[in-house]
Amino acid sequence: MKWPELVPDSVCTIPVRIQFEVGINEDGSPKKAVLFEGNCNYSEKSKQVLDQERRLVQLQATALFNGDIAPGLDISGEAVINGGTVIRRIYSSSRARNPDGTVNFTKLELM
Repeated sequence: MKWPELVPDSVCTIPVRIQFEVGINEDGSPKKAVLFEGNCNYSEKSKQVLDQERRLVQLQATALFNGDIAPGLDISGEAVINGGTVIRRIYSSSRARNPDGTVNFTKLELM
């Protein structure tokens, strides 16, 4: 059975690059690797949440992707929106699943 796409490709119009740090270069700067590069549904909306240490964290945006952008990997690092005009750190990620276990969409909360 084919499940409906809750975040179809037609609404994913903002170019984004998800990258994470894989180590340190010889000069001490972080070495970054690209995890995903494509389009997403990006919306900016501020909200405040408490982290594990009971500190107040302000989330500034949400990025929604059709399907699973990194199968089998933990998503962390930063999101580069619109070719570098906006750079946000990833606070959390979640994968919404269909009843058969496949991933319908991926949601990143950005700060």
